[in-house]
Amino acid sequence: MSRQLRDVVFVDGVRTPFGRSKGQYAETRADDLVIKCMRELLRRNPSLPPERIDEVAIAATTQIGDQGLTLGRTAGILAGLPTTVPGFAIDRMCAGALTAVTTTAGGIAFGSYDVVIAGGVEHMGRHPMGEGVDPNPRIISEKLVDPEALAMGNTAENLHDRYPAITKERADAFAVRSQQKAAAAYEAGIIQPDLVPIATRSAEDGWGLATTDEPMRPQTTMESLGALKTPFRSHGRVTAGNAAGINDGATAALLAAEPVARELGLEPKMRLVSFSYAGIEAEFMGAGPIPSTEKALAQAGLTIDDIDAFEINEAFAVQVLSLLDHYGIADDDARVNPFGGAIAFGHPLASSGVRLMNQLAAQFKQDPAKRYGITTMCVGLGQGATVVWENVNWNGEKKENAK
Repeated sequence: MSRQLRDVVFVDGVRTPFGRSKGQYAETRADDLVIKCMRELLRRNPSLPPERIDEVAIAATTQIGDQGLTLGRTAGILAGLPTTVPGFAIDRMCAGALTAVTTTAGGIAFGSYDVVIAGGVEHMGRHPMGEGVDPNPRIISEKLVDPEALAMGNTAENLHDRYPAITKERADAFAVRSQQKAAAAYEAGIIQPDLVPIATRSAEDGWGLATTDEPMRPQTTMESLGALKTPFRSHGRVTAGNAAGINDGATAALLAAEPVARELGLEPKMRLVSFSYAGIEAEFMGAGPIPSTEKALAQAGLTIDDIDAFEINEAFAVQVLSLLDHYGIADDDARVNPFGGAIAFGHPLASSGVRLMNQLAAQFKQDPAKRYGITTMCVGLGQGATVVWENVNWNGEKKENAK
């Protein structure tokens, strides 16, 4: 028999405010962060019977301690979902939540699921990337990967080498704009609807409430960035100011088959068009979105000129700029990360994919003339991940995109 594939829609997405490592979530469990996001999705979508959720996929890069034990299943139980709702954990480093979304979306399209929760969590303060791992020595001894590729900052310096037109000044200027745009988005109330307030506890300070992203530095200037050290290379170009930090946070998204969403009274925000992953030399990890975006656009029958909105993860400014240069897009193009990005908000690895989706949905809501958008990110050990989305509320107008 042949199956009729179904359209998959992004119904809703939420996230915790992101924290600095050893910051506001220092004494908060990782699983509690994602559990709170899952509960918030149910609260915000009361027409969804919890028993209609068919799967929970939760990503984490470091799957030990309070980020281990088949997180999708344990978090589902702790969030109060019926015991009939299964769950699993997933890992694709930085693209964990993005992969959780696309993996379950494939199941929805195929008919195996009607409704899913997909997301990710990373508590880098408790579990630094690479904690407890034991890389096979053949990776180094057989020169399969340069040892530098195991440090993401080194790969960003390598990217500057590969693309000499991307100077430190350009990277710093992009970082300043990210901070400014994030502050403006907060001022306009664009970010807050996505945030789940989190009760925090400190043995020293008692109870608190996390309501805003802790890493933001709106006072950042070119002068302040110019004074920062380049920790990965003497006289290098990558600094703590033009890269995302070491952060804690969680995200969760609600996906459904489009007819099921309508049946349940859920209001979709975006429709999934295509997605693709690609591999690249691990030493140049940040360029991964170039081939993954090319593949995803080809699958969708689109070109870069059809894309009205971009949400590109800012692991490093040079990584974003390499994608923009590849397509001849200006550093300050208004379609790119208009509400700021990971340089400002933070990048808790496996959780960040859904933050990108939330902000793309906000772009679509703000401007119904935007039809297509992408969420894309680089991935450790040399990968790229890209999802193409369509605005379900597109008004039929043709958006003129000036490169």
